[in-house]
Amino acid sequence: MKGFIKYVAAELGLGRPGEDPPNICEGTDRYAMFKVGPVLSVSHGMGVPSIAIMLHELLKLLYHARCSSVTIIRIGTSGGIGLEPGSVVITRQAVDAYFKPEFEQVVLGKRVVRPTDLDERLVQELSECSKDLREFRTVVGNTMCTMDFYEGQGRLDGALCCYTERDKQAYLQAALAAGVQNIEMESSVFAAMCRACGLRAAVVCVTLLDRLEGDQICSPHNVLAEFQQRPQRLVGLFIKKCLAGA
Repeated sequence: MKGFIKYVAAELGLGRPGEDPPNICEGTDRYAMFKVGPVLSVSHGMGVPSIAIMLHELLKLLYHARCSSVTIIRIGTSGGIGLEPGSVVITRQAVDAYFKPEFEQVVLGKRVVRPTDLDERLVQELSECSKDLREFRTVVGNTMCTMDFYEGQGRLDGALCCYTERDKQAYLQAALAAGVQNIEMESSVFAAMCRACGLRAAVVCVTLLDRLEGDQICSPHNVLAEFQQRPQRLVGLFIKKCLAGA
């Protein structure tokens, strides 16, 4: 996130070259937060519980700061389904492991289900930005959010595995048939919370591997580093266009 805010600062012409942005949340180790102009860049850790904690605290901060016209975009990495590594996925819907566009949580012993649809107009705007970039393949599709990196995503290389390669392939093909293009671990609660708060939100993730081809990342480090910059470049262009039209 520090790298992203430095990239945005350079793109927007804000700050001085080589300036090191301070971590606004230096007093906590839960996440880091950086700011340049009207842009906040916040880390959220791994998985639904981690990003949910950050979102509760960030949304309260935005409310008390009386921020308006807020757009929140999660950028990150994922595993693709039928996509070559390095492809970028703009999420239409965040779905659960049953391919349903909902996030389920137990609140005071009761089952609470919230929808996980993301802002359609924002998805379109990001898609248009990808056409302007024309640097890498970008698709719009559903993103499956799981509660686990190994069994929850059908991996065969975890400590526990009670299924076969054939079982895994059948599940991934079913996900693909349901419109799922990639898998990660944060999008469902992110979409649900932002929607519940009436905020424009999007998820933009790069794929590091094609899960139909295997469970482990094989690309060299320098290639992965470039892959991870792709969502940053796409979202950076979107921010630049938004501020230019403001």
